[in-house]
Amino acid sequence: MNEPRPNSGFDFNQPTIINLLYLGSFVTGFSGLVGIVLAHVWQGDNQEEWAKSHFTYMIRTFWIGFIASIVASLLMIVLIGFFLLPIIAIWFGVRSVMSLVKAQKQEPMPDPETLLF
Repeated sequence: MNEPRPNSGFDFNQPTIINLLYLGSFVTGFSGLVGIVLAHVWQGDNQEEWAKSHFTYMIRTFWIGFIASIVASLLMIVLIGFFLLPIIAIWFGVRSVMSLVKAQKQEPMPDPETLLF
C-alpha cells in the first residue's frame, strides 16, 4: 500500500478533479454532470483504497442531491421547495468540500455510504 505523499502543493488526483467539477456546477450549472460521468468511469479503475471510498461518496452525493432537487422542485408548488433547494445545495457543497479536503490528504472518507457528512 502506498504511503500518502507529503503535502507539496495542490494534488489534482481523480477525486479532487470530480469534487472541483461538482463545486464548479454552482457557477456553470453543468460541470457536475461531467463530474458524475468521470466518477462512474474512473470508479472501475484500479484505485487505492482511500480513493475508492471517495468514488462511492461522490457518486452517492450526486445522485441523492439530484433526486432530492427534483423532489424539492416539485414541492415548489406548495412552497416548501423554496426552502428545501438551498438546504440541498448547502448539503451538496459541504459534502464536496469535505471530500476535497480528504482527497488532498489522500485519506479515505470515514463512512462513504452515509447520508449526512
